[in-house]
Amino acid sequence: MASSNMQSVDNQSPDIMRLKTRPQFLFVRNGKTERRRAVVTQARRRLDQDRRIGVGFTTTKKIGNAVVRNRAKRRLRAASEQLLVSFGCEGVDYVFIARLETATIKWQRLLDDMESALISLRNQFPSPSDPIDPLFLKD
Repeated sequence: MASSNMQSVDNQSPDIMRLKTRPQFLFVRNGKTERRRAVVTQARRRLDQDRRIGVGFTTTKKIGNAVVRNRAKRRLRAASEQLLVSFGCEGVDYVFIARLETATIKWQRLLDDMESALISLRNQFPSPSDPIDPLFLKD
């Protein structure tokens, strides 16, 4: 299949796009943050009317060598593919930051940590149908 596996299949859930540039990551950094044992999750509503969910992944050299960092990012990507369609908010960008245990923690615990963070963040954002308060965007 030529399309990315990050695209949603049914028309009711929003598409997911990858964040790739530094300014996109810096924009999300100034939003809301939830920390869990296996992952740090940052989120911020975009200023445009794009309904897609943005997602980016990052690791630091503190968590290990390139092999460990790549494994951690692969696990974060796989977990986000499962969870963002259900727990992500439309029009919000998310950045998942790997922690020391991300590459080695049990898969179910990683999913639980990410789900918990996404639910907490979802509760902090108004529904897309609600009028957006300009002061809310200034986090």
